[in-house]
Amino acid sequence: MRRLSILLLLAALQAPAARAHVFEFTDTRVTLTGDGRFVALMVADLDALALGVDPTLDPARVAAAIRALPPAEREATAARLQRYFEIRVRVRFDGTPAPFALTFPGAGKRPSPELPEMVFGIVARMEGAVPAGAQQVTFWASRAFPAVRLTLERPGAEAVRHLLPAAEESPAFPVHGTGTIEARAATAWRYALLGFEHILPAGLDHVLFVLGLFLLSPKLKPLLIQVSLFTLAHTATLALSTLGLVRLSPSIVEPLIALSIAWVAFENVLTSELRPWRAGLVFAFGLLHGLGFAGVLGELGLPREAFFSALVAFNVGVEAGQLTVIGLAFAAVGAFRDRPWYRSRVVVPASLLIGSTGAWWTVVRTLGH
Repeated sequence: MRRLSILLLLAALQAPAARAHVFEFTDTRVTLTGDGRFVALMVADLDALALGVDPTLDPARVAAAIRALPPAEREATAARLQRYFEIRVRVRFDGTPAPFALTFPGAGKRPSPELPEMVFGIVARMEGAVPAGAQQVTFWASRAFPAVRLTLERPGAEAVRHLLPAAEESPAFPVHGTGTIEARAATAWRYALLGFEHILPAGLDHVLFVLGLFLLSPKLKPLLIQVSLFTLAHTATLALSTLGLVRLSPSIVEPLIALSIAWVAFENVLTSELRPWRAGLVFAFGLLHGLGFAGVLGELGLPREAFFSALVAFNVGVEAGQLTVIGLAFAAVGAFRDRPWYRSRVVVPASLLIGSTGAWWTVVRTLGH
C-alpha cells in the first residue's frame, strides 16, 4: 500500500490539469429494450472511483498505480468498484431496485485521443431485466457522483432528458408510453434549485459582478436599480437564447463576462459615485451574463413537457442566488457603509481584488479559446 500511496502522491503533485478528468455531470443513458431488458450506461472516471481518489488527478498516473498493484490487490480493486455501483446506483421499477450485471466495455482502452489508456475506462454498463408488469421506472445515483444528466429511451417513445442534482432520484417515467409522472411543480422546484446553485456555490464570476455593483452603491435604492437592470437584461437574453433566437459563441461570451467583472470593479476604484452611464453598462453586461446562463441551461437541458415553467424557475433560482449574495454582503459590511474609512478600507481593496481576478480571467479565457 505504501507504493500505491507514493504513486498517488506523485499524481497529485505532477498531474497536468489539461489531461485530468473533470466530470461536471454524470452523463447517463437508460434504455428499455423491446425484449424486457434495460441497459444503463454511466460515464465517470472509473479508475479514480476504484481507488477512491480525486478524479482530477492525472489519469495516466492513476492507471499506472492500479497496474502496479499485486494481482490479488488489483482483483480486489475491481471487486470494490463493482460494489461501489451496486450500492450507489439504483434503477427502480415501481419503487423496487432491479438487480443488474455490471461490465466496463471501455476497460484497457483510450477514451479519447487526448487522454491516455485507462484500466477500467470511463463507461460503466449495467444490464438487467425489467420486471413483468412494471409500470414506472426511476433512476438514482448517490452523492458520490456529480449531477446526473439523464437520457431515457423507451420503445415507441421519443427520448427524454432530465438533469438531476446530486443524490436526487429522477421523476417516475412510464415503462410503456410517453411523458413523465412528475408534477409540473416538482420540475419547477428542481430547476429553481439548479439556478440557485449556478450562483451559489458554482457561479463565482456572476457573484463577483454582483459584488462589484454592491461596492459602489452606499445606499440601497441605487443598488436595487442596478440589480433590476441587470436582472431585466439577463432574463431577456436567457429566454431568447434558450428559444434559439439569439446565439453567440462561448469563446466570445465568456471572455466578455470576465471583462465586465473587471470593468465594474476598476470603475469602483476610479470613481466614488454612480455616473449616468453606469446604468447602461450594467444593462449591457446583463445581456452578456444572460448568454452565459443560457449556455449553462443548454448543457442542463430543459424538459419538453415543462419547457417554460422550467425556464422561468431556473431564472427565479438565479435571482434568489443573486439576492442572497447581496444579503450576505450587507450582513458582512453593511454596518460600516457610512463610516468615513469604508471606501479606503473596503471598497477600494475589494474592488482591486475583484478587478484583478476579472482581468486575469479575461486573458485566460481569451487565450483558452
